Amino acid sequence: RISRPHPDFRGIAGTVAAGSIARGEEIVVAGSGTSARVATILGPDGELAQACAGDAVTLTLDREIDVGRGDLVAPARARPTVADQFAAHLVWTSDEPLLPGRTYLMRIGARWIPATVTTIKHKLNVETLEHLAARDLHLNEIAFCNLSTSAPIAFDAYADNRETGAFILVDRFTNATAARSEEPTS
Repeated sequence: RISRPHPDFRGIAGTVAAGSIARGEEIVVAGSGTSARVATILGPDGELAQACAGDAVTLTLDREIDVGRGDLVAPARARPTVADQFAAHLVWTSDEPLLPGRTYLMRIGARWIPATVTTIKHKLNVETLEHLAARDLHLNEIAFCNLSTSAPIAFDAYADNRETGAFILVDRFTNATAARSEEPTS
C-alpha cells in the first residue's frame, strides 16, 4: 500500500516475502517493469539498512514511480514472472464442480483479479499419482490446469516461494473459496 501521511512523504508499505532488500538497491515494479532505487527502509523502530523476509517495512524511493495496492516490488536482479496465462496444480474445495471456462476471482498476494480455468490438463490420482483425463473437477480432487487472468500478474514458482506463488480461486457469486494452488506432487 502507499503511505502518504503528509504531502512531503510517499512510502511503499508491505512485507518482505523472501530474501532481503537493502538501502541503495535497485527495485522494479514487477508488472510494469518501472524501476527506482531504495532511498530509505523504515521499520517499526525506525530506519534500517536492510530488511529480510517477514519484515514489515515502508520503502521510500529515489524517485516517484507508479505503484499500487497488490503490486509486487522485487529486486531488479530477481524479477518474478509476469504473465496472463500459466499452469498450476489446483485442489478443488467447492461442492460445485469446476467447469473450464467459468470465471472466478483469483486472490494472489494482496491482489484480486478475474481468472478463468481454461483447460484441465489432467487430474491426479492421489493414491497412484497417475495422470487421468478429466473434463471437470469435484470436491478434494487435484488437477493440473491452464489458467488465464484478465491482466498480467506477477508471481514466482510455488516451489520457489509460497508467499508469491500461491493463490486461491473464489466463486464470484457465493464468495466461497473454490480452489487453492498446490505444490506439484509428481
